[in-house]
Amino acid sequence: MLRADILGQPRLWRGGVEVDTGPRQQTFLLAVLLARAGQPVSTDELIDLLWDDDVPPSALNIVQKYVGAVRRLLEPTLPARATGSYLHRHGNGYLFDAPPAMLDLSEFRDLVHRAGRTTGGPALDLYGRALELWRGPAGQGLPPAPEFATLDDEFFDACTAAAHLAAALGRPDRLLAPLRLAASMAPLHEPVHAALVRLLTAAGHTADADTAYRLVRDRLAGELGIDPGPALRAAAAEQRADGDLVGRDDELAVLRQAVQSAQAGDTGLVLVEGEPGAGKTRLVEEVTGDAARHGAHVVWGHCLEDTGAPTMWPWMRAADRILDALPPSAHQEWLAGELGPLLGKPDSVPELPGNGSQFRLFEALAGLLGRVAAKQPVLLVVDDLQWADLASLQLFGHLAGRLPAGVALIGTLRDRAPSPDAQLSRLLAAVSRVPGHRRIRLGPLGAADVAELVRRETGRDPGDGVARGIHARTGGNPFFVRELARMHAAGDTITAVPSTVRDVVRDRVARLGDEARDLLQAAALIGRDVDLGLLSRVTGVDAQTLFDRLEPVEQLGLLRPTPGNPFALCFSHDLVRESVATTTSPHRKIQLHLRVADALEAGDTKVESVAERVAHHLWAAGPLADPGRTADALICAGRRAASKSALEAAAQHLRSSAQLARTSGHAELELTALSLLTAVAGMGSGYAGSTTGLLERAEHLARELGREQEAVNFLISRLAAYCQGLQLDRAERLARQFLEQTATSADPMLRAYGLHSWAIYQWAVGDIGTAFEYQSRSDRTLLEDIDGNTEYSLRRDLHLIAAGMHAEISALHGDLDAAGPVLDTLEAAGDDPYAITLWAAFASTIAALAGDPARALRTAERGIAEDPGFSFRFFGAQLRMNRCWALAVTGHDPAAAAAGAEEVLTAHLLDPPLTGLHTWWALIAEMWLAAGRTDSAATALDRAERAVATHGERYAQGLILLVRARLLAAHGAPGGEVRAAAERARAWSAERGSHLFAGRAAELISGL
Repeated sequence: MLRADILGQPRLWRGGVEVDTGPRQQTFLLAVLLARAGQPVSTDELIDLLWDDDVPPSALNIVQKYVGAVRRLLEPTLPARATGSYLHRHGNGYLFDAPPAMLDLSEFRDLVHRAGRTTGGPALDLYGRALELWRGPAGQGLPPAPEFATLDDEFFDACTAAAHLAAALGRPDRLLAPLRLAASMAPLHEPVHAALVRLLTAAGHTADADTAYRLVRDRLAGELGIDPGPALRAAAAEQRADGDLVGRDDELAVLRQAVQSAQAGDTGLVLVEGEPGAGKTRLVEEVTGDAARHGAHVVWGHCLEDTGAPTMWPWMRAADRILDALPPSAHQEWLAGELGPLLGKPDSVPELPGNGSQFRLFEALAGLLGRVAAKQPVLLVVDDLQWADLASLQLFGHLAGRLPAGVALIGTLRDRAPSPDAQLSRLLAAVSRVPGHRRIRLGPLGAADVAELVRRETGRDPGDGVARGIHARTGGNPFFVRELARMHAAGDTITAVPSTVRDVVRDRVARLGDEARDLLQAAALIGRDVDLGLLSRVTGVDAQTLFDRLEPVEQLGLLRPTPGNPFALCFSHDLVRESVATTTSPHRKIQLHLRVADALEAGDTKVESVAERVAHHLWAAGPLADPGRTADALICAGRRAASKSALEAAAQHLRSSAQLARTSGHAELELTALSLLTAVAGMGSGYAGSTTGLLERAEHLARELGREQEAVNFLISRLAAYCQGLQLDRAERLARQFLEQTATSADPMLRAYGLHSWAIYQWAVGDIGTAFEYQSRSDRTLLEDIDGNTEYSLRRDLHLIAAGMHAEISALHGDLDAAGPVLDTLEAAGDDPYAITLWAAFASTIAALAGDPARALRTAERGIAEDPGFSFRFFGAQLRMNRCWALAVTGHDPAAAAAGAEEVLTAHLLDPPLTGLHTWWALIAEMWLAAGRTDSAATALDRAERAVATHGERYAQGLILLVRARLLAAHGAPGGEVRAAAERARAWSAERGSHLFAGRAAELISGL
């Protein structure tokens, strides 16, 4: 007797014994035919589903082959070319004819049909039996297809119909299991989730019902930008209670729970998101006020939208406030430690990345939080994460995963205007994996809530007409509502009020006198938080006059006192400041920017601490600022950002400096900027991320200025860029030229680097024997230079890469024992996250190429732990690929590991294509083999071979040939065919001196 299942993972039984359905594509074809049982499917449809746009010439023959194989699965004794009882030819296609008892889909449809014609308890029982046939999405584990989606929709429709009946009969528990399954299959299907919420509520699982509603509500907002529809809102039946905030009771409860958790000695982590003006900050202020009254130490860090804000600005402010909770006697201890740069210690010296500053800084701040929280609960708020620089986001993510006991961390962010960028999205994804975190989205207020908010703002009932008008004009945005409510209270008519915040702000600014307006416009360029001393220096207005002139500005709600800081004011909202800035003429703007830069430098003896702000304002001042001064300020800003491991911000400052210095004829400044830019870019995205034109310019400039050592730095950086960017024709010309130029040099270091550069090129094109020969000739001088102790020395990042390449070439040549000491030397030289990341990338890659998953996993995980923020993207991606490989080949969910590796490869190494593509695809093929997915393994190997053909990089060609032989064995190919493929891998590798792969191929042959 035959039994076939399609309602979940496709499965087939014959005589009570489960039958292997064959390769993935064959299983896919069978599943499509089962899903369309009783309906013809043309061969054209099957071909489109199987191959999409990449149809092979033999597609029709392959389909016919699969059909024949399926027929033999169903009826093993069927004669060749016979049609059989189930799978028939139908025109230009096929039709699967299954009796109801054979196919779970037929049984499901029959039960649902009977339930629809029955009432009461019997109908519910029929629905229950039908829904219990489902074990997951139709065709689970196979590529998506319209046929499967259609079946899933039938399941969802049956679930919602049955749920209504179960609730009416008071038997909700009967359907909870299938409703939970349906909800997991359709995370955005509102009727299904509404049905689940209703059943959970009816079953008395109110907490689960509330959680289910919140999850789908947040998902709808986060993925589609919409609020729950009427069905979900009705099902949730959320309770509301009077409170100080309007329409935010549930959100307040979540935040208070997080604070209470910290007060009880645990931790709390909440993200609050919404559009501008939704009331995110106001909501958190409500909770922080309560927490402070109950003894918590409340700390705020505000991210600035101003691009001139220093990197890690919110944490600089927050660190000071955290430190305030400790006695003065303890301050010096922390100022003298890793937090010195963040706390603005006067004598702290900024350093370039590569000295471990970022990780130690993050850990130091976590330690400070733990110290304070040991005495009293800490509530730490980081406001407006959408404006945070990358380093600030990385620190938030670091703390989110390592919160000390007694600390609650709350972040607020906009979910639009602007939408979260890639950096913020990565943070949100990371935080979402932290156990116990909560995420709140503040949507617009309803009409009743708007009326209540207007009443509270104005102190009187607005009336139905006014309330409806304000709701219609504002869309329920609380900030807009408050602004219009205040205008209404002042006697202005609602219809005369502009419909946007910008219009509201311009209307208010127009009411100010010239002197107050000038002050407000200057304040808008300073930033959201306005230091009154700085504003005084910018405008030349003394403090008393300043207060007098700003009084009407405060009365209009455009500026307000900064809580806890009598020396500063702040704009009530970013949109207010943005709107004020648009009222300033372009000519006046550039004048003000120059005056702000002058005032910052004049008012702060620690100029380095305001370097990034000064650079921003000088750049914005354009031609009014001396270009040399601006270029120099941008270099200082780049150093400052780099000292905090904010590599992307540093690179932007340095690019701008180099551009300006070149156009204004400041060659020395340009060369300094380019030197720093090359180092910063190499550590982050890799040298291929640098524009080779800039590197050529820098090399030429260095030679013009007589700085030969820097010229060599740039030349080798350019060679690295060509190799990493898979431009091997250019790499060959440059490496050959460098080899010839240095061959007769009297400097042994130059000769060594010429030899090593040629070795790198030979490695790239797969001639490992030649690469090893040239490397051996440069060994002694090169390895002595790892610590940079020779007279002629290159940058440390290039030293470290040279050592890593030395180890890899030795390993590929078959001498793992020789590679080990070099890796040990490299590890010993790594006293910072970048160096350890680089060492771990080379060590784990060599282990993966050698087939050593234990070492690959150990070294990869150490490297990842040193750079949790993924600052060093080029080598960090390799670490994550190698970790996936190690997990897969040791049986730790290999399919998930392979999919994860493909995701990393696609996101970080494929566009633009970077070195190692053929290696990573070959390793991914091994992962799919470990998962038993031979079709996926074949696809990955095809991609590896295309990468070799396209780019010419082939140092791991032997691995590709080796995995191809293993794939043949997995497909059940004859032993002679597998042996021949393994012999090709051995011979090719031995011929090119790649003895590592030759040895692995020999092992495979001996085991056949």
